[in-house]
Amino acid sequence: MPSKPARAWQRMLSGRRLDLLDPTPVDIEIDDIAHGLAFVARWNGQTRGDFPYSVAEHSLLVEALFARISPGAPAKWRLAALLHDAPEYVIGDMISPVKASVGPGYDELDKRLAAAIHIRFGLPAVIPKTVKARIKRADRISAWMEATQIAGFSEAEADKYFNRPKPELIEGLSITLRPPVDTRTAYTDRHATLLARMG
Repeated sequence: MPSKPARAWQRMLSGRRLDLLDPTPVDIEIDDIAHGLAFVARWNGQTRGDFPYSVAEHSLLVEALFARISPGAPAKWRLAALLHDAPEYVIGDMISPVKASVGPGYDELDKRLAAAIHIRFGLPAVIPKTVKARIKRADRISAWMEATQIAGFSEAEADKYFNRPKPELIEGLSITLRPPVDTRTAYTDRHATLLARMG
C-alpha cells in the first residue's frame, strides 16, 4: 500500500492554508506574518531580558537602519526591509551555523516564500541586488547591536563576525524587548504605514 504523502501546508490563524512548497500570494496575510514573527526568537532565544528578542522586533530595527543607510529610498524598499525575514513566520529562524549545515533546501524554501510575500504586498518577486545589499548591510548592523547588547558577545567578537557599524548609523537606536503582542502591533502598524505611502 503506498504511503501517504507528507503534509506540506500549514493552517494559519487567519484560516489560510499555506502550501510551503508552492506558496501563493493569496494565502499570505500580514496578521499571520506579524503574529508568527513576534513569537519567533532570534539567537535561538539565548538573549538577556524578560522577553525573547523576536524576529518582528529585529525587522523593525532593520527597517529603521535601512532608512538611515538609504534616506532617500522609496517606501517600497523600506517595506522590503521590514519584510526581509518574513518567511520565518512559518519556517522559523535558524542561526547561521545551522543554515550552513542544512544546505540549499532551506534557502530554496525561503526564496519561494519571500517571492509570494513580496507579490502579495506589491513588491517585485525578487528584490534588486543593490537594494538587497543595503538591506543586508542593515541586517548585519542589527546583528552587531543585538550581539553586543543582549546576546553576550564582546564588542571585539561582534566586530569579527558582523563588522562594527559607523556610530552615526546606530546613534539613538537601541534593542527593544517587549511582550510579543506589543511587537506584533508595532509590526502591523509599520507595515500599514509603509503600504499607505506606496499607494
